Amino acid sequence: MTMQIKSDDQPEMPPWEKDVARHPLVKQPVKTVASRIFDRIVSGDYSYGTRIPAERELAGQFAESRTTIRQALDFLEVYGVVSRRPGLGTFVAYRSAARLPRDEPPSEGMINITAIAETVSPFELNVAVSILEPEIVRLATIYMSIRDLANLRTLLEQLHEVVTDADRFAHLEKDFMMAISKGTHNSAIITMYRVLHEIRQQPQWCAGRKRTLTPDRIREAQRALRSLYTALERRDVDNAVECMRLYIAGTQEDMIYAAP
Repeated sequence: MTMQIKSDDQPEMPPWEKDVARHPLVKQPVKTVASRIFDRIVSGDYSYGTRIPAERELAGQFAESRTTIRQALDFLEVYGVVSRRPGLGTFVAYRSAARLPRDEPPSEGMINITAIAETVSPFELNVAVSILEPEIVRLATIYMSIRDLANLRTLLEQLHEVVTDADRFAHLEKDFMMAISKGTHNSAIITMYRVLHEIRQQPQWCAGRKRTLTPDRIREAQRALRSLYTALERRDVDNAVECMRLYIAGTQEDMIYAAP
């Protein structure tokens, strides 16, 4: 097996070699096929967001049974390398580490979140949210891995434990939405959404949001987010997008009240 080389001349390590906590018990032929598919993804043969060949075709290429191929794809999905959609196929959900942006502090002249938060109007922010969040949900429905959904479910359960604590609910709500954003596995969208969230976390916006989170509104939001999670889990794109749009509509009035 040949390993693809990153720009620093070091082989890119498959995610299951870095994190064995959720490592399924699989036979060596399954792991070998998974590694070979991973190599093709890292090399760009199977680019991000594209559908990889069908199980029958892969079985012929690797001289393995379809059962082995299916188990290898299941294994890759556990680690977020691929996303499988019944009736549509298997899609690449992994980006090579060599292509991901590095987390570095912004230099002078880059985005000033505070300045944007001080000048943006509620209407402008609502427009940005209405454009971005439904598209994020649409992509997440397609590309979220089993692990992504498991993490999202944990956040949902924590959200449902909140009864009156508006501060905690607002914090978990942000984490929940950011987890959906990360589930798109699209670094550009994740970055844009992080900027949007940072604006909404500025004091002049965040304080108003927390004031509107009464116990009744918290319960309404919990029900809406559970419906959204269910649609994501079922890979129901249309329903997930509609749930997100309804949630946006339910919070837009809050965002207006949060205006400075």
